[in-house]
Amino acid sequence: MTAPSPLETAANADAPAELTDGYHLVVDALKMNDVDTIYGVVGIPITDLARLAQAQGIRYVGFRHESNAGHAAAAAGYLTKKAGICLTVSAPGFLNGLVALANATTNCFPMVQISGSSERHLVDLKQGDYEEMDQLAAAQPFCKAAYRISRVEDIGRGIARALRTAVSGRPGGVYLDIPAAVLGSIMDAEEGAKTLSRLVDPAPRQLPAPESVDRAIELLAGAQRPLIVLGKGAAYAQADSQIREFVESTGIPYVPMSMAKGLLPDDHPQSAATARSLALKKADVVMLVGARLNWLLAHGEAPQWNPDAKFVQVDIEAKEMDSNQPIAAPLVGDIESVVEALIERTKPGQIAAPAAWREELGARSAQNVAKMAERLKADPHPMQFMGALKAVRDVIRERPEVYLVNEGANALDIARNVIDMHVPRHRLDSGTWGVMGIGMGYAIAAAVESGQPVVAVEGDSAFGFSGMEIETICRYKLPVVTVIMNNGGVYRGDDVNPYDDAPSPTTLMSAARHDVMFEAFGGKGYRATTPAEVTAALTEALAWGGPALIDCVIDPSAGTESGHIAHLNPKGITVGNITPAKK
Repeated sequence: MTAPSPLETAANADAPAELTDGYHLVVDALKMNDVDTIYGVVGIPITDLARLAQAQGIRYVGFRHESNAGHAAAAAGYLTKKAGICLTVSAPGFLNGLVALANATTNCFPMVQISGSSERHLVDLKQGDYEEMDQLAAAQPFCKAAYRISRVEDIGRGIARALRTAVSGRPGGVYLDIPAAVLGSIMDAEEGAKTLSRLVDPAPRQLPAPESVDRAIELLAGAQRPLIVLGKGAAYAQADSQIREFVESTGIPYVPMSMAKGLLPDDHPQSAATARSLALKKADVVMLVGARLNWLLAHGEAPQWNPDAKFVQVDIEAKEMDSNQPIAAPLVGDIESVVEALIERTKPGQIAAPAAWREELGARSAQNVAKMAERLKADPHPMQFMGALKAVRDVIRERPEVYLVNEGANALDIARNVIDMHVPRHRLDSGTWGVMGIGMGYAIAAAVESGQPVVAVEGDSAFGFSGMEIETICRYKLPVVTVIMNNGGVYRGDDVNPYDDAPSPTTLMSAARHDVMFEAFGGKGYRATTPAEVTAALTEALAWGGPALIDCVIDPSAGTESGHIAHLNPKGITVGNITPAKK
């Protein structure tokens, strides 16, 4: 090979170096770590970041509100076990996304919110910059971790650290602050490439101690009324076959939390979901798998629970143990590794649920199922929640690939009891915080990440929190069918204001036509006043495969205040004793 001549060498030396900037390094770092989708809302200073990501092959899904984009990123993280990415502008946009980031952390969903921010030297001296805010300080109390990238050469490190933090250990939300000046900074492309890195084993297995496993086995083996509670953490773990093997090999009855429905089919013979109250009240040894003894499980306290119950808890976070009740057998590790260890170290026949316990729960389940069947037979007019949701259940029962998103008060509570699930991770709902507004974001993420049809069952009040995202659904032509339980109110639509003509605090527009609004964006709208019409509309919408909305007209008097958690309402002076102000 001929060496370059002195003239060629001089010419090469004079040639300008190839350059890169912060925008390119962010996109390159994300691609290097297999990020293929970003959910967000563009604006200063991150519009060109979204454009560049799209140009480089990353799918960008643009929303109408940052909170909904964040909920989508969180749901994507739950479904994929990879950090979902939410991209927002500074200050107000950042704050909008922070709701979803906090919710992701509470629910243990891996998510990274990347927000542009104002110039540091102006923010720190409070000089009144455009959308000035110390976003890092604001984010820290509400997420698993918060980082700021202050130099362009640290972009690769910052992206890698955020992604690892989101998925490692107990998953959660991570905030990553990138000031505008860093995005616009320019550096040598070759040197910039050297600053990027690909994560190695970001969520390594965490094996339980053998003595901890043996302690748990001994406790379960001695139980007369053992019970397994499966939480959404068990579903997230994607250890489906191992969990099923342990449940079935021991014969222990189990109760699934709402997002764990389908981890084993809801009609599984060991499911005690329809005898939940009895199971919790009488179980003497309870194994929690990816479930926490928080308010959703009455903190493990009597009278809902047996006051003498002993708990086995499987969780990757050691400090979760004893948070509400003493944990007799803590199993610290990732769920797949823990359950595999239980299977390996349990001797054949060592753990077996007594027949009397299984029969007692089975009898109560049969009794409750019969009662529910009678309620579902009724077909009153105007339509009730039960009738509309039974129609939804019957249609999607024939379509196990359908993802179900569910939020509201009565719409959530009743759907959870009526609609069975048979496939893991196909039910997404309001979760640990009971947040309203997750509906359209979760539905969009489920459709984008899976490519499968989604049915979002929404209370009309809950729908209002994210309803403008129906435009996003139509714009991207997603296979999402939104089913609105429209009873014209928050909880119910028959409340009245006895003092003047203004609507009561819980009153919505009873004549609202969500279906007409949906058609304005190019989707298919349906109005249903009977269960038969719900069945016909949902069947047609799913067969079509495009964006659709069914406005189910429900009796305004249907539903109860606050749904199944009315007991959380504080009791004070009754409304009837309030004296109206004089005008």
